[in-house]
Amino acid sequence: MLLLNQPFMNPIAKTTPRDFFLHLGATIILYVSAVSLVNLSFSIINYEFPDVLAGYFYSSSVAWPISMLVVLVPALYLIEWFIQRDIKKAPEKDSLWIRRWRIYLTLFLTGATIIGDLITLINTYINGEISERFIYKFLAILVIFLVIFIYYILEKTTDISKSRIAKTILAYVGIVIVIASVIGGFIIVGSPYKQRSLRFDSQRVSDLSNIQWQIVNYWQSKGKLPLSLDDLKDSISGTTIPTDPENKTAYQYIFNGDLKFELCSVFSLKSQDTKGKGASGYNNSFDIIRYPYAISDENWTHDSGNICFKRTIDPERYPVKPK
Repeated sequence: MLLLNQPFMNPIAKTTPRDFFLHLGATIILYVSAVSLVNLSFSIINYEFPDVLAGYFYSSSVAWPISMLVVLVPALYLIEWFIQRDIKKAPEKDSLWIRRWRIYLTLFLTGATIIGDLITLINTYINGEISERFIYKFLAILVIFLVIFIYYILEKTTDISKSRIAKTILAYVGIVIVIASVIGGFIIVGSPYKQRSLRFDSQRVSDLSNIQWQIVNYWQSKGKLPLSLDDLKDSISGTTIPTDPENKTAYQYIFNGDLKFELCSVFSLKSQDTKGKGASGYNNSFDIIRYPYAISDENWTHDSGNICFKRTIDPERYPVKPK
């Protein structure tokens, strides 16, 4: 049976402003880091184990947790080092009230989180999420919060020498888990250069879609297709023709006669279909900006390089407006 550390009963220990903010900062950073690690783990699992009933994958679901972990985890370990150094210099600090509250609050919250998340995951599983996701998410929650739970159990044990060794091991385990998760996240989203290229491709798709509808509107207004994109310009309505966002070159328009035309652009990367690689229970009505994280409209899927999209206007669907 684990006993409370005897220094907790020391009535002489006083909390200084330094002690208060060190423990408060460590507590907040720990909780935010734990949530970020869980979110990152879930995003990696969702991506690696797609579900046809799930939503789209967004790189922000990985980028934000990685950004927070890269900054917060080193800060957490540094603050913990200051706290342990102070306790070695003044053992009575082991019984500070804020330290006791921090330990028991963390034990309570980690235990409650494990229970709550397991209930949520079971509910998601019953509602149809594939078993692979359920199993790996269960393991992610279990490992992350058990490491924290056991670490803080050891914080209040009486055998200081053994608990120090065990806490050191758990601290390294935590570092390994964080590094592995961050690496996994980078593997999924790719390099910053790749993300920048995807965003340029996203803007190209948006520009071509805009030009396409301007061509349709031109047809409905005049009963003919434009011979060039310059015909679409209108100083009164302010209609302008967008150019390539990266190199500012003009998009290619090919008039094929009658009601047929082509729109062309040079794309950096192949379009990605990440449907089903997002979270389950996703409401697609809020899925407004999908690319570069996902392309659901097959009209604009593309490979890398110079790609042309062939279009034919249906005069019954898009009739010419009466004069």
